[in-house]
Amino acid sequence: MRPHVPLRDSRNSRKFLAVDLFSGCGGLSTGLKRAGFVVVGALDNHRLAVEAYKANHKSVRVWQRDIRQFPAVQMRRELRLRRGRLDLLAGCPPCQAFSSMRTLNGKRTLRDADKDLLFQFIRFIKVFRPKAVMIENVPGLAADKRVVRFCAHLARMGYQSEVRVLDAAEYGVPQRRRRMILLANRVGPIRFGRRSRAKSTVRDAIEKLSSAGKSGDPLHDFSEKRSKEMLDRIKSTPPNGGSRNAWPRRLRLRCHDECSGFKDVYGRMPWDDVAPTITTGCFNPSKGRFLHPRYHRAITMREAALLQGFPRRYKFPQAQGKVAVAGMIGNALPPPFIAAHARRIRTTLFSYADRFRSTAA
Repeated sequence: MRPHVPLRDSRNSRKFLAVDLFSGCGGLSTGLKRAGFVVVGALDNHRLAVEAYKANHKSVRVWQRDIRQFPAVQMRRELRLRRGRLDLLAGCPPCQAFSSMRTLNGKRTLRDADKDLLFQFIRFIKVFRPKAVMIENVPGLAADKRVVRFCAHLARMGYQSEVRVLDAAEYGVPQRRRRMILLANRVGPIRFGRRSRAKSTVRDAIEKLSSAGKSGDPLHDFSEKRSKEMLDRIKSTPPNGGSRNAWPRRLRLRCHDECSGFKDVYGRMPWDDVAPTITTGCFNPSKGRFLHPRYHRAITMREAALLQGFPRRYKFPQAQGKVAVAGMIGNALPPPFIAAHARRIRTTLFSYADRFRSTAA
């Protein structure tokens, strides 16, 4: 049964309500809540991600369903929302099909079925008639012809929209992460979030954590198993931003000598700069600059989550192991990045409340 959602608070005339599509483990919803939205519904078809979402967002009505098979009108009725009442419909459709890494060396092909999940939003927009829409994804989507078609659909429904590619590091996230964000609303200007005045660094995010392996936090205590040769390579990587270029010749890999790309692999993060993009392979030194600035290990799953901007005690199911946890964290949306843009949306909705009432569906 859906929890009761109060529609009024002491600061404003009412609560600002949001629905999260393709909700994953809850990064977007965490950001929306920080911005003052009440998330009333979420949908995703990944069992483990839904388990994580429910553990952290207990008041939200969650559907574990394939969006292509789920009627939007069913969600609206079960949430008991009239058409036009929802303030924000937000989400991030699966992004692998748009990622440039999908076509590396021509070994993978793009799947149009994955790309077309973007258009599932149109069904929900027609049914809910939300005041605003926010879609986040990889930069590759911004250059895809589908986003032009999508914005044309929005225009026909009376929405103004704008697409930008932004770096989450400029919005309080302690990592470089270029993302596309699409904002749309029915009344008023499109306003993106304000950039942070100060950069959040790796040191800010993880330096004060207890020692990994004995902290009492299972996410921080996952064990590492490395060969002696791998440990020698890690120990030979200078602290605080060092790279594999410092390795003695006996430890170098032939593939690295033959290929000039992927220079960040086996590198350490710098303390006083942002981290590289946290990916699903962030536990593996061979996948990027994922070594701790000081200690002879890769970053832990708790450190990865903090570098994504999740709260210190955010829960992730661990029964399926480190790879599964890294998948959820690496695919998540950084909450501070979402919160920055959601705050501007909320301010716009509040400023134009009278105009929205006059144009109600």
